[in-house]
Amino acid sequence: MTAYELARNIYAEWGVDVEAAIAAALSIPISVHCWQADDVAGFEVKSGDVDSGGIMATGNYPGRARNGDELRQDYDKVFSLVPGVHRANLHAIYAETNGLAIGRDELQVEHFERWIDWANSIGIGLDFNPTYFAHPKAASGYTLSSADDEVRSYWIRHGIVCRSIAAAMASRQGSECVINHWIPDGSKDATADRWSPRARLVEALDEILNEPLAGCTDAVESKLFGLGSEDYVVGSFEFYSSYALSRDTVFCLDMGHFHPTETISDKLSALMQFHPRVLLHTSRPMRWDSDHVVLFNDDLRAVFSELGRGDAFGRAIIALDFFDASINRIGAYVVGVRATRKAILSALLEPAAELRHLELEGKNAQKLALMEEFKTLPFGAIWDELCHRADVPVGRSWISEMETYEERVLSAR
Repeated sequence: MTAYELARNIYAEWGVDVEAAIAAALSIPISVHCWQADDVAGFEVKSGDVDSGGIMATGNYPGRARNGDELRQDYDKVFSLVPGVHRANLHAIYAETNGLAIGRDELQVEHFERWIDWANSIGIGLDFNPTYFAHPKAASGYTLSSADDEVRSYWIRHGIVCRSIAAAMASRQGSECVINHWIPDGSKDATADRWSPRARLVEALDEILNEPLAGCTDAVESKLFGLGSEDYVVGSFEFYSSYALSRDTVFCLDMGHFHPTETISDKLSALMQFHPRVLLHTSRPMRWDSDHVVLFNDDLRAVFSELGRGDAFGRAIIALDFFDASINRIGAYVVGVRATRKAILSALLEPAAELRHLELEGKNAQKLALMEEFKTLPFGAIWDELCHRADVPVGRSWISEMETYEERVLSAR
């Protein structure tokens, strides 16, 4: 009997259908972010001061992608090493304009044609993000909530053109394109007026989202604080949760955008009583929103366990959001994607019905005992089988492929 067969039989004793769990875990899409490959630099032709908005990747490990071809090459390598269905998640600054300086409010789908052709050629979907940071018109710390009419109008136009690009992507790929709106707006220190920026943000978002576009699924993302917005963030949890609910828009929860003592796992069952869908960004904060590479840790497992217990995987859009320039970027991707897929599989293998039944009967000691026993079940054998069926490296064998790619490709950049 193989290790997998033994593990499958053990899980069956708990009433868990391992075959169904593997199939489901492989079918759930994970949207893989482009900005890990190039440290959130983007490809636009820049002028002036662009150091603004609280985005920072630390480290200078060799091999950063410098253009679209290199980034797509990195994506191809990553997708060959991770199991399951994936998508690619782009920011507007990854437009390819043939060396021309194109304003972000003038971007068109033609500037993403190579991305669309590539995605269609390998059979994946694209998601999209307006880039409201790293731009002279973001230097004040305010974009869509700016008191400067010219600045605010510029970013409104940017949001509008990005939605049209997302709709075009959706049409070309035959599936929805999730477009996530995150802005860095806020104040570094004591804020005198918290009201006006939020009122302006409501008006700006309403103008951007005014026209429903087929295939374009809009999301809004909250944050507790950012670099340069430690005292006050306009787009807070309360703001965007309320906005999304009142405007039939998807609410985005990033695992790193809360107080260090908060986790989003408990928030899911509360928010999803009212929000039809949520967008999840799997990330790993360390003392602050530092976007470390996602690991298969308790916080990640708790998030997906809640989705599994609530039978809510069909209502969650899963994406990654981390960037680490201090380590091999392909390795960062593979560790993070695999960890997220592991957490999905772990949740689908949980004997949730039995645990709920014990709790309902008031057998809480028995419930805790089974929760503890579950932690040491032979999950690794199930994960290895999933990777085998997906025809990707099993166990640590992917590491040698990463090292070969670094030697042959990344070291030449």
